[in-house]
Amino acid sequence: MRTTSTTEAGTVAELIARQWGDHRPGLKYGAEAGPGGIRTPAVVLSRHRAAQEAAARAALLADLLPPGAEPHVGVLLDNTPEFPAWLGAAALAGAAVAGINPTRRGPELARDILHTDCRLLVTEPTHLPLLRGLDLPGVRILVTGTEEYDALLAPYAAAAPGEARVRPGGPRPDSRLLLYFTSGSTGAPKAAVCSQGRLAAAGHSLARHFDVTPDDVHYVCMPLFHGNAVMACWLPALAAGAPVALRRRFSASAFLDDVRAYGATYFTYVGRAVQYLLATGPRPDDREHTLRLGFGTEAGAVDAARFAERFGVRLVEGYGATEGGASIQRTPDTPPGALGRAGAGDDLAVVDPETGRPCPPAVLDARGRLYNGEEAIGELVNRGRNHFEGYWRNPDAEAARTRDGWYWTGDLFFRDPDGFLYFAGRTDDRLRVDSENLAAAVIENILARWEAAAAVAVHAVPDEVAGDQVMAAVALREGAAFDPDAFAAFLAAQPDLGTKMAPRYVRILDALPVTATNKIHRAALRRTGFLCPEPVWHRVAGAYRPLDAPALEALLSVYGDQGRRDLLGR
Repeated sequence: MRTTSTTEAGTVAELIARQWGDHRPGLKYGAEAGPGGIRTPAVVLSRHRAAQEAAARAALLADLLPPGAEPHVGVLLDNTPEFPAWLGAAALAGAAVAGINPTRRGPELARDILHTDCRLLVTEPTHLPLLRGLDLPGVRILVTGTEEYDALLAPYAAAAPGEARVRPGGPRPDSRLLLYFTSGSTGAPKAAVCSQGRLAAAGHSLARHFDVTPDDVHYVCMPLFHGNAVMACWLPALAAGAPVALRRRFSASAFLDDVRAYGATYFTYVGRAVQYLLATGPRPDDREHTLRLGFGTEAGAVDAARFAERFGVRLVEGYGATEGGASIQRTPDTPPGALGRAGAGDDLAVVDPETGRPCPPAVLDARGRLYNGEEAIGELVNRGRNHFEGYWRNPDAEAARTRDGWYWTGDLFFRDPDGFLYFAGRTDDRLRVDSENLAAAVIENILARWEAAAAVAVHAVPDEVAGDQVMAAVALREGAAFDPDAFAAFLAAQPDLGTKMAPRYVRILDALPVTATNKIHRAALRRTGFLCPEPVWHRVAGAYRPLDAPALEALLSVYGDQGRRDLLGR
């Protein structure tokens, strides 16, 4: 029988402190295949040792932060043991971690670090090239895995800082712990504030919901700079006393070997991770493992069913923004394709964003296909209590998110007659590509540098499986022609083009459509997408090829197989 702890901590700092004296496994890492495919034994740290490491870094953090500085530390790391150590250190010290995304580039990367007032930045040698040439005034950089870093930390580790405990007077449940970036329609990413109390409560809630016990092992293969890995994987393990196993970077080919090496029972996913796993070649031992559950977003109902059939593992789709403004809970009677109903205490509604009026229920056929999307799809809002704690130094974005006393998610949904909610996309010019939120304006500013372009508009088109893909509508300068190889070379030369930003589709027009006020008619572009009369090029293996009739027919067949054909042209 599975049992979970009944005593719930009010802060993450208390969860870290509870590890002291607990010599059960707390952190596993290092069992990744090396040269020749040889897999080394996992390194296992006890929960007590993990608390020691956090306490040592908490003491170092307190000494290194300049007087009067915001207690913020940027963490630009892969999933190494240093990442959870610094999360624990920040919790104990009453500080906040800003997760820095290594797919960001150039000035945009510098902006993320400076915007969150990070006076310390923890990184590793592999990411140092990203920082070269960046202007980061007042930021001290600590490079893990170096002699200098080890020497800096040694006095605190050798001093055996004593019991990892919450210092008198703090931190409190309302103390900031995370500043996690989420993109919006205004371009620059916004740093969502996450408090210790909210995060501790979320960890306990998921641990209860999924019956997590110390016998479980949570496999952290999604990046820890993203809220999914911290909130849905690390925290519930911490709350239940279960160990976590780290994978530096997600690898579909190594997934099952990792699961077996660590004895993993639970993992989280975002974006196309499930599709990547299904794309690996089937093996006779696909069901020989310890995994019992996967939890995440955007797998898609078709791939979730395929995953369960092949690996014997149930996938549970969830919805809950980093901001904490709305959550959807899945129940046993949730139909295929739906995410569930409103979470406890939430008053969720699907409304017309122009009028605020509720949208009518969806009309679905027996296969779950939507017939009245034009009237049923609207923005999901929370009209009741919510846990939104604001954005760091961005009052305008906060006001937009909470206008008229409601929390506006910025996500499109529809609701069936029984109240079950279905995700339908993103509002405005936001895109969610392979779990990353992107802003069209940022990509447009980069593409505008292409000398052949007279005007550029970027918008989302539905991905074949889940989330979005980037589509660019381009009006060429007079006398110019679209050269696919030159365009690909231009993209490769842009230092601030993130790894998820390159357009999947490029539509060539004589002129971009405009509204009566001479603004780009983005709704018209989104409505037609690549189902348009103009030439469209699509990216395949890094090269742009014409989306001709045979290619389009094959692409639409994939959309049909995934049950997402009806999302096109909306």
